Amino acid sequence: MTLDDLKNIDVNNLSSWPVPIKIASILIVCVIILFAGYWFLIQGEIEEYGSAQQKEVSLRDTYLNKKGLAVNLPAYKQQMEEMEQTFGSLLRQLPNTTEVPDLLVDITQAGLGRGLEFTLFRPEKELPKDFYAEMPISVQVRGNYHELALFVSDVASLPRIVTFGDINITSTGKDNKLTMSAKAKTYRYLEEGSVAKPVSRPRGRR
Repeated sequence: MTLDDLKNIDVNNLSSWPVPIKIASILIVCVIILFAGYWFLIQGEIEEYGSAQQKEVSLRDTYLNKKGLAVNLPAYKQQMEEMEQTFGSLLRQLPNTTEVPDLLVDITQAGLGRGLEFTLFRPEKELPKDFYAEMPISVQVRGNYHELALFVSDVASLPRIVTFGDINITSTGKDNKLTMSAKAKTYRYLEEGSVAKPVSRPRGRR
């Protein structure tokens, strides 16, 4: 086939085309059809298929996570109940407003019961926290080492939470007595909507 044959091709009479031209034309048309089919039909389906695969993986992971939670649900419920019981037990150790003066008396009685002399017992301003108020108490007592140790132990064994900090023990050089200065802290539960209020100190104490 020559260049003249290509120039003499009648586009309106396909049957007169040389065989090589017919074959080449058919191949070109097939390529065009395949490309158009891929572009307008197959490409979208492939993208949809990929998106569906990703969604399937996500749903499978969600299912496995929920299945794991469902299997462990009884254990989680038991842990929650135990946590609520523990929290309730700790919460009961926080005095409410009416119990605070009695607690302060208990602390002073614990010291007096061990033969200590209170030279200072001063409740400070309450410090509101999230759901409780911290109540610092400046304490200064005199006694021997054994009496001081028993006093701290007695306070620690009270049914309410009381902690000691900033402890400083000095010797007066008289009567083998020691002076212990400390910051005792107790805690009061704040009911919802309540505001921390100053607590009156026990009578007869400085």
